[in-house]
Amino acid sequence: MTSDFFVERLKSWGVRRIYGYPGDGINGVLGALQRAEKDGAGIEFIQVRHEEMAAFMAAAHAKFTGELGVCLSTGGPGATHLVTGLYDARLDHVPVLAIAGQAETTVRGASYQQELNLDRLFADVAGYVQEVAAPAQARHVTDRAIRIAIARNQVCAIILPKDVQDSPYEEPRQQHGFTRSGPGYARPSVVPQPADLQRAADILNAGEKVAILIGAGARGAAGEVIEIADRVGAGVAKALLGKDVLPDDLPFVTGAIGLLGTKPSSDMMRDCDTLLLIGTGFPWAEFLPKDGQARAVQIDIDPAMLGLRYPVEVNLHGDAAETLRALLPLIERKADTAWRETIEQGVGKWWETLRERAMAEAHPVNPQRVVWEMSPHLPADAIVTSDSGSCANWYARDYRVKAGQRASLSGGLASMGAAVPYAIAAKFAFPDRPVVALVGDGAMQMNNMAELITVQKYWRQWRDPRFIVCVFNNGDLNEVTWEQRVMEGNPRFAASQALPNVPYAEFAELIGLAGIHVDRPAALDTAWRTALEAERPTVIEVMTDPNVAPFPPHLTLAQAKAFMSSLAKGDRSTGQILADTARQLVMEITG
Repeated sequence: MTSDFFVERLKSWGVRRIYGYPGDGINGVLGALQRAEKDGAGIEFIQVRHEEMAAFMAAAHAKFTGELGVCLSTGGPGATHLVTGLYDARLDHVPVLAIAGQAETTVRGASYQQELNLDRLFADVAGYVQEVAAPAQARHVTDRAIRIAIARNQVCAIILPKDVQDSPYEEPRQQHGFTRSGPGYARPSVVPQPADLQRAADILNAGEKVAILIGAGARGAAGEVIEIADRVGAGVAKALLGKDVLPDDLPFVTGAIGLLGTKPSSDMMRDCDTLLLIGTGFPWAEFLPKDGQARAVQIDIDPAMLGLRYPVEVNLHGDAAETLRALLPLIERKADTAWRETIEQGVGKWWETLRERAMAEAHPVNPQRVVWEMSPHLPADAIVTSDSGSCANWYARDYRVKAGQRASLSGGLASMGAAVPYAIAAKFAFPDRPVVALVGDGAMQMNNMAELITVQKYWRQWRDPRFIVCVFNNGDLNEVTWEQRVMEGNPRFAASQALPNVPYAEFAELIGLAGIHVDRPAALDTAWRTALEAERPTVIEVMTDPNVAPFPPHLTLAQAKAFMSSLAKGDRSTGQILADTARQLVMEITG
């Protein structure tokens, strides 16, 4: 049958795992997966609780492995559920294949049950989408979708009507009206022209205060980034998706940049005269140098991202590692180290500032301390995921990533609900490595609690059972609460922000996982040790203080005024907020 050919074709492209949820619209493919499994040559199918989670897992698989991520759903509502996770993959430039069922071709256009125009639904998120109308079409549609996804780091979608799945497979004929494709793709070497490399080198050699900003596109080029930073005497800031590209124990690594960033990164961008961007689409203009302040060079494998975020003088279209290797022989080592020394001094002071903030008193537990105390306990092969929301602030700043560790989150989309599915995908890809998910209580209630059931279903298959979900339980949609205060000047709106209390640790125990409840800061060390020694997945539920402010690295006068205005308008937590943040607020105002 066509579905059997389709599964075999996926295997020929190296697909080893599919995340999905069943439905009658995709039963033909599920039957083919079952038959292949019986023959001992199947593709692993991971049953999730919701199709959106399947798409998140496919995106995470692509991020953590560099391979194609694959998700599957039935047609109609199953396909519509995929879309958020697919946009996560699209905006973070990772290859994902979505497989969706569809009503029979004989009822297309009849407003039939669960019949949607899925090609139109996927048209924006996917670089290639095609509904297969005949068995002979399945071959080239499958080959083309996978090749485009891998080659362009895009989402692609294949839609399979029920009757086509169950029809006998027909090879395309060697005649007019057919096309015959084959599998396989070899990634090329992409390096800029020598003249452009020399122009870039001239700019970097002329700079006296060079700043480097790296993103996920610099992964695989860590050695080259370190070498060029040493030669030009630069500090290196990291966009959030590039957090794990370089370890934080390097004294010239200034850490994250932007709203979730660090003071050293902000200061470096404010004072630099030269900027080198490597594999990043960091979006926030206010955290980059002013126009005319810095001469800039950019390296990116995607030409559409070149010159997009800052007026760049030399745009280098190329792979980060290969381009840097070609550029390095042209780079002179700077004798004056004053700029680099200033950066390193700022980094050292910043880590001390973060330690002091993490250890500051809070009610009951300071959320910064949760992550601060996690870092030294994590082994060098740990994988960490974070959700969006206020916990992403502490992930960005307080998590000191080590060499060999991996970390990621929903970047461009910044979607809630990604941390646990990301962690599950990481664990399936690397079952012998410990995995930690940092999650707010809002995301847990939205959808991540359900995915703990997925963990319960599969964890015994993992060679290393260490899988930790750390829940920041503050009873508040905290990131948006602070945005209401600081960006809008409004007090916390309880109707939209207050969350019901849920006993997350008890829920974990209810479904057969381990649960640890923490309501005292002194208990954090033991909690992390216990979870990392546990013989089953563990939920650490920490009762954190919602009034510890996740301020940006430099608070503007306008933001400070809005914040104080929100308190004056009757925010119910005014007293505690002032006690927790007043000193920090005075120090951070830059005008």
